[in-house]
Amino acid sequence: MLVPANIFFSLGLGAIFVVITSVLASMTLLPAVLSLLGDRVNRLSIPWISRAQARFDDSRPGGFWDRVPRVVMRWPVVSLLLAGGLLIAAAIPSLGLATGVAGVSSFPDGIESKAAFRVLDEKFSAGQVAPAEIVINGDISSQPVQAGVGRLQATLAGDAAFGPPRPLEVNAAGDVALLAVPVAGDAVNPEAQEAIKRLRGQHVPAAFAGVPATVLVTGETAFNMDFVHIANSAAPIVFVFVLSISFLLLMVAFRSIVVPLKAIILNLLSVWAAYGILVLVFQEGVGNEVFGFQQYAIIEAWIPLFLFSVLFGLSMDYHVFLLSRIRERFDQTQDNTGSVAFGIRSTGRLISGAALIMVSVFWGFAAGDLVGFQQVGFGLGTAVLLDATIVRLVLVPASMRLLGKWNWYLPVALRWLPDLRVESARKAADSVEPATSSQA
Repeated sequence: MLVPANIFFSLGLGAIFVVITSVLASMTLLPAVLSLLGDRVNRLSIPWISRAQARFDDSRPGGFWDRVPRVVMRWPVVSLLLAGGLLIAAAIPSLGLATGVAGVSSFPDGIESKAAFRVLDEKFSAGQVAPAEIVINGDISSQPVQAGVGRLQATLAGDAAFGPPRPLEVNAAGDVALLAVPVAGDAVNPEAQEAIKRLRGQHVPAAFAGVPATVLVTGETAFNMDFVHIANSAAPIVFVFVLSISFLLLMVAFRSIVVPLKAIILNLLSVWAAYGILVLVFQEGVGNEVFGFQQYAIIEAWIPLFLFSVLFGLSMDYHVFLLSRIRERFDQTQDNTGSVAFGIRSTGRLISGAALIMVSVFWGFAAGDLVGFQQVGFGLGTAVLLDATIVRLVLVPASMRLLGKWNWYLPVALRWLPDLRVESARKAADSVEPATSSQA
């Protein structure tokens, strides 16, 4: 909602409404349905999975979700360097990230509109469909404005990127005019964009220097360029807002400044790696044919911000779920290593199941033919996969093992923050049974 463009407004509002609806349904519809079904809810359970779930007891060490974090915490420095180095290596290609808008040339072969576009571009000019539109606001009938229009038309005639201008259209009041000029090629290709830059930066200022009129350039190419500029300019604002809100919420939830800082760093690392893999596959064409994707010179301008916001929301969701169990156990036992293993052991199945669902849904988008859907689906699915495996199983336990009790450090100046835990640490410690503490 911080980006002044309708596509971002619609994406933001849509996501907000979906989350609100899901929460309301989980608190009302879901309990009602479960109440009506009763024990019949397990009637169609899958035998092997249901038996494994029935035997699972998160209070007992053992199993895959317990062994992996304990191995990681046995060599935390090595694990941190290997996993972090892998994500950083995956993120390096993101330095070449180029954003833009995919035009009709990105459509797969065989699409009728693409074939028609090629014929139009070859026989006439594709710019006839989406010309540059030059709007002149002033006294159109005055001699200075007419002279400026003439100079501009003469200049455009000498620029090979532009076709013959259409007749000048003037409104009834005579104070606004439209000069449409075809631009060679696809409206989103670099040649068309360079032509608009020359038109805005050189041709128009030179033709209308000293003329009492306001001249603006619009059209599909100019609109796409401005949209990319808006998205890129708003990115720092969005990043700062999301990171700040995440830090504040996590600080209040866990009464720690270390936990939110670490969570932000790890989540940024996974998002950065997703950007790098996206650039590697789509812009550089490494492995794109294996996945059935097309190589394209740019990443759609709306995707990086959308991907960042969605991934940060999802990864923070998993992170809060995992850290809540770790913090509850730590409050009871004061055993950092055991608490981390318990948290991962008790949430590993749920987080992995949710992540697999997310990956399947997102990669479903990537199965389409449009490059924008391929990019957003593959990027989201890959990032969730990285976050649920490398980050949650390796980086989180390794970093928490190294930090120890510093994970829960809160400065004295912030001790006034409300304690939102279900039980305070003292109450939990008083109520836990000695056997449980010994076992942990």
